[in-house]
Amino acid sequence: MSIYDLSPRFDSRASFYGKAKVMVEGNTTTLLSYNTPVARIVCGKFEKLPQWNCSKTTRRHVREFMRQHGIEE
Repeated sequence: MSIYDLSPRFDSRASFYGKAKVMVEGNTTTLLSYNTPVARIVCGKFEKLPQWNCSKTTRRHVREFMRQHGIEE
């Protein structure tokens, strides 16, 4: 398992200040926003988890995660 900070490439923010992390474990890549799992990709299939729409900032994290993985909204 590895965990790294999600860095903005498509968002206008300079940084997410450690609030968005990506956890890779086997065939699963999970986005953590404020330490809460909010979206994941399992075997190439994207899924938003129930907490994805909690805040404006979390939605930004999800959009960035999707774009970096080539997933259309």
